[in-house]
Amino acid sequence: MRRIACGLIGLFALNAAAADAAPCETLAKLALPHTTITAAEQVPAGAFAPPTPRPAGTAVPPIYARLPEFCRVTATLAPSSDSDIKIEVWMPVTGWNGTFQAVGNGGWAGTIPYAALASAVQAGYATAGTDTGHVGGTAAFALGHPEKVIDFGYRAVHETTVQAKAVIDAFYGATPKLSIWNGCSQGGRQAVTEAVRFPSDFDGIIAGAPAVNGLQMHVGRMAMNRSVNRTADSAIPRDKYPAIHRAMLAACDARDGLTDGVVENPASCQFDPNVLQCQAGDDPGCLTPAQVESARVMYKGATHPITGTPQFPGLAPGSELGWGVIGGAQPLGLATEAFKYVIAKDSSWEPSRFNAVADFDLARNVDKDDVLNSGNPDMKAFFARGGKLLLYHGWSDPQVTPLNTVDFFNKVLTLHGNDVAGKSVQLYMVPGMNHCQGGPGTDTFDKMGAIEQWLRTGTAPDRIPASHLTNGTVDRTRPLCPFGQVAKWNGTGSSDDAANFACVVERAGR
Repeated sequence: MRRIACGLIGLFALNAAAADAAPCETLAKLALPHTTITAAEQVPAGAFAPPTPRPAGTAVPPIYARLPEFCRVTATLAPSSDSDIKIEVWMPVTGWNGTFQAVGNGGWAGTIPYAALASAVQAGYATAGTDTGHVGGTAAFALGHPEKVIDFGYRAVHETTVQAKAVIDAFYGATPKLSIWNGCSQGGRQAVTEAVRFPSDFDGIIAGAPAVNGLQMHVGRMAMNRSVNRTADSAIPRDKYPAIHRAMLAACDARDGLTDGVVENPASCQFDPNVLQCQAGDDPGCLTPAQVESARVMYKGATHPITGTPQFPGLAPGSELGWGVIGGAQPLGLATEAFKYVIAKDSSWEPSRFNAVADFDLARNVDKDDVLNSGNPDMKAFFARGGKLLLYHGWSDPQVTPLNTVDFFNKVLTLHGNDVAGKSVQLYMVPGMNHCQGGPGTDTFDKMGAIEQWLRTGTAPDRIPASHLTNGTVDRTRPLCPFGQVAKWNGTGSSDDAANFACVVERAGR
């Protein structure tokens, strides 16, 4: 009876708020600090098309055709004299679930995340996103513009959150009952910096594949690329990646009791690429001695060239098919741009100038306030107000090493105590998932549902149902387990059905 009463109270509150709601177009006159609202329009169901260019003759992506009617507010924020932050706030005209979901960016940002906004509105959330203060997905904005670096680093997402909540309040006549951040990669880094710097912004934060330790990661990526490409013979051609992946699976796939093309716990995989060393000649099925050492670099990560001490972790077993991202002939463009416009501050910088001895320190020195690195694990204020941080990462990610997230999670526990795990923070590793999505693993799961359940109950989910889809059809389900546990098949029933798996304790970190 009490639950029904609470539900009725919530319904009455939403109805009362609807009665106080303002017409969408009137929001154009809303006065907010350092904010210029540039448009406020009610978009009919299925009528939105993103303003970004698309090839001639191509249809608008289906996600936009399925949108309900919503109020779209665009604005420019100028919290500093050099700020030019574009934001959009989208709000369902009917059926708002009472929750605000802010969405994150990828790469160097520079564009509004329209697809993420659409997903949120379609699910009934009021939502907001930003370009973080510059246009175009490069780091060129940073050179000579320290205020824009701050905007990108943390200020844009915070200001977007503050002003979006005010817009939502004005439209519905009610503040959100819950506020949740949802982002992956750069959006995962933004998630972490929100929890650290602005603990009151969100009740729950979802951080996927968080690019924390950001500048150190760019240096690590560059160091790995330069090491793998140290000589013509040491570079690993792309046509050899499948052989390395197959050999890794032969060594480690069956350790979890199933041979299914996915290593459940890559941290326990002891694979030595030396088993592929060519015995005579060279072909796509073997590695030269120099390539064996390069494969070891991809797993080991960046080390100091003189002392041999680890500088940044490498990739996990299972990532081999994507090694071209970091280990290809050219360094990852994200890392090269970090050097040109942030670390070396020289637009003519070339990877040939990389200095493995000095550049990790150089990166630390140019970001002493942790604006871009975002490696601070201090969540004390966020946890104290009941905030929940849900971390997730694909074990097969070839771009943002999952071991970086494992290290960060362990630092949070070291600082705050192990008892915050499951109460305030939890990490879910996704076997076989690539960067944020894709791969042979179960990469589709309800992140918002998981954190909303956590906010309701106070305890992180003991398992999150996840699916793998082929051509839009579910062909495998598995549970995602809290870090330190892995999914084990019980030996009966389909091994593609999550119901036949249990989360059991097993070492899940190297």
